Amino acid sequence: MDWFLKLAREDQEFVKRLVKASGSLKELAKIYHVSYPTVRVRLDKIIQQIDLIEQQGKSSFETKIMKMVINDELPLSLAKKILADYQEEKNE
Repeated sequence: MDWFLKLAREDQEFVKRLVKASGSLKELAKIYHVSYPTVRVRLDKIIQQIDLIEQQGKSSFETKIMKMVINDELPLSLAKKILADYQEEKNE
């Protein structure tokens, strides 16, 4: 559960509410007074953050690139290309 403690407080609260709503995103949308797609996007970002936390062994460069994707600072398609080029250079 290390990943949970490393999430921002507001994301921890979101996960808590999700569990209390029995995993119902529709119920969560009602609680937050937002649309279902808004809740889905937020959950997807939290999932990405958890994946990033669990991949701590990766280089700091790769971690920074993935954080930029999570924060909508860099498109995923471009991040994949950058990381593929980076891996290719590392293997040369």
